[in-house]
Amino acid sequence: METRLKTRDTAQMNAVALKAYARIADAWSLTLKEAAALADMSESTWKRAKKPNFAGELTRDQLLRLSAVIGIYKSLELYFSEPIARSWFTRPNTGPLFYGHRPIDTVIEDGLPQLLNIRAYIDALRGGA
Repeated sequence: METRLKTRDTAQMNAVALKAYARIADAWSLTLKEAAALADMSESTWKRAKKPNFAGELTRDQLLRLSAVIGIYKSLELYFSEPIARSWFTRPNTGPLFYGHRPIDTVIEDGLPQLLNIRAYIDALRGGA
């Protein structure tokens, strides 16, 4: 019984994370390719995953990525006004983590560690650290 409850909870958590991520990808105007790469999925998997009835499972890495993106989105919305908050992730950035590249491109290139670095960077901006 415990396994069945865990499976149901995992499926619900996946559904919530994917729904939030799909909304963020839309708000940031990510291409299909960018959204899939950021979530560490193939484009065909992302097409299926963003539908409400997706029954597939997410890996821990994918869930961590989605969680980090949700945190980044929330922090950007709190720190910047809407036009900047919605475009920050896809605009060239001269900050210390980006060297003139778009944050999304650095994450696609460097993976989860860079995504977590960006999350910490944005949180530090918000907290004044």
